[in-house]
Amino acid sequence: MTRPAAQAENLCGLIERCGGVPVRFPTLEIAARQPEAQAVQDAETGDWLIFTSSNAVDFAIPAFGGKMPGWRGARIAAVGAATADALRRAGCAVDCVPAGEFSSEGLLAEPALQQVAGLRCTIVRGVGGREKLADGLRARGAAVAYLEVYSRNRPAADIGGLRADLHAQRLAAVTATSVEALQNLVAILDGEAIERLRQIGLVVASERIGQNAEQLGFKRIAVSPQPTDAAILETLTTLLNGENSGGSN
Repeated sequence: MTRPAAQAENLCGLIERCGGVPVRFPTLEIAARQPEAQAVQDAETGDWLIFTSSNAVDFAIPAFGGKMPGWRGARIAAVGAATADALRRAGCAVDCVPAGEFSSEGLLAEPALQQVAGLRCTIVRGVGGREKLADGLRARGAAVAYLEVYSRNRPAADIGGLRADLHAQRLAAVTATSVEALQNLVAILDGEAIERLRQIGLVVASERIGQNAEQLGFKRIAVSPQPTDAAILETLTTLLNGENSGGSN
């Protein structure tokens, strides 16, 4: 399990209830970041607030001084179902969420974001990341700014236990729900461990992560149809049962 420690427990619990043994090995560490006061003020008075992850929601609350949902008429969009759920738990009404693909591409396909010329859109996210969403909105005439409320770091890791599991062939599969988590896993391990890792099953949360995994040399990749824990568990189960999961093999 390569997710940040605070976000892995639900999926770990699902795996345990199915008889599996989750190995917690977070390859991302999430840290709060307070944006500049002017950026927060601009976001509060804009037309759209677009959240790219549940992390963005969680860290936006302190960034806005705990005032959610006190924005002045801004409409709110979420990149996926988990992000939308996090917004609702925070007391926000969600005006736009993809009906199908939970991604920047899926959000850009929504009717509500087609006519945005002249509107001010703030993308709430972590430091860095893809430019697809901002580029798409700007191409439609929107003024786009970022509100970066957290950072993603590579944690210090003791690889002894994971290396031993790989050497003894005790590890059946790896899950990765972001490109950065997968890249950090490869960077943390040494040569022999990486080669062993590439031979076992890998479940990823999107086609984009799967493509990156192929570039990193992974051999058995299964792509979950959705980034939800339930879908990842089903894909993992299918992969370990030796069935065709619909991803790369």
